[in-house]
Amino acid sequence: MTLASGDADAPLAETPICSRAGCRNAATTQIVWRNPRIHTAERRKIWLACDEHAGFLHDYLASRRFPVEVSPFRRAEDPR
Repeated sequence: MTLASGDADAPLAETPICSRAGCRNAATTQIVWRNPRIHTAERRKIWLACDEHAGFLHDYLASRRFPVEVSPFRRAEDPR
């Protein structure tokens, strides 16, 4: 998922979508997680989820005993 391109003058990307395979719904939730077997505590990954898949993605990660945090997703505004 890309919120903005690497070019500071480029417009923000289209609406961020759910990370669930095959889902094209707009993201409403962010799921922050890490795999403690391969990532240090500072390294965290973010998946986005729609309302329908937030629970599924959380449970998928939690069942693997990965530290998981869920919070509402708020897109950063274009700074221009």
